[in-house]
Amino acid sequence: MEEILDKILAGLVSFGGKLLFAGLIIIIGFRIIKFIMNRLKKGHMFQKLEKSSQTFLYSIVTVCLKCIVVLLAIAELGIPMTSVVALIGSFGLALGLALQGGLSNIAGGVMIMLFKPFKVGDFIDTHTDSGTVKEINIFHTILETYDNKLVVLPNGTLSNTIIVNYTASKKRLLDIPVTVDYKSDIDKTKEILTEILKNSKYLLESEEILVALKEHGESALVFTARMWVKTDDYWNARFEVLEQIKKVLDKEKISIPYPQLDVHLDK
Repeated sequence: MEEILDKILAGLVSFGGKLLFAGLIIIIGFRIIKFIMNRLKKGHMFQKLEKSSQTFLYSIVTVCLKCIVVLLAIAELGIPMTSVVALIGSFGLALGLALQGGLSNIAGGVMIMLFKPFKVGDFIDTHTDSGTVKEINIFHTILETYDNKLVVLPNGTLSNTIIVNYTASKKRLLDIPVTVDYKSDIDKTKEILTEILKNSKYLLESEEILVALKEHGESALVFTARMWVKTDDYWNARFEVLEQIKKVLDKEKISIPYPQLDVHLDK
């Protein structure tokens, strides 16, 4: 009996030593990976990649290296690699069936990196969420909204949805509808709007402007005032032009109609 207990104790001590060493492999290995990835991020070749490629590559290389470290730790425990490979294959099949969404996210991330519908720094709208792209990882993409919220979107969904990329081009058309009273002089109104656009500091001088009567509305004439601006200046240009339109139309005694309701009471 004593001999059996000694063998069990010796086995436990041996396995405990292997387990401790395997744990050290994981701890030290993960720290080495962190050091390597930090050096990689500062590397000249890595810095030459665009930001979206950097975040995606960093994410996928980190995951692969950590998987290798875990396999080394398992091998240190004395478990045959053939059994490990067979177990991983079976586990991978079961996990793949259970986590089809995760695999579709990886595939979606690859599609995004290949076809580049957007990149880090672009402002996009998915019709459910909008914001500036901060990171593109293996499984998800992170957006930062205008009010500084972070939105995490799965890559699988992003690769299969309609995306509007507002910053893909360096210039953007500013199109502002302007309503005026039916009694207003059409030519004078067009002249005023044209001058406002020409005097805007955001106007791209190489592009033409357009001011035209767009439609006869139910209670007002509807003009369109269009000019091209830099994409980065779009909202500042819009706010400036809208303010100038109101100020100048008021100065020229051209009224901007608004909905009114007349109520008549019978005595």
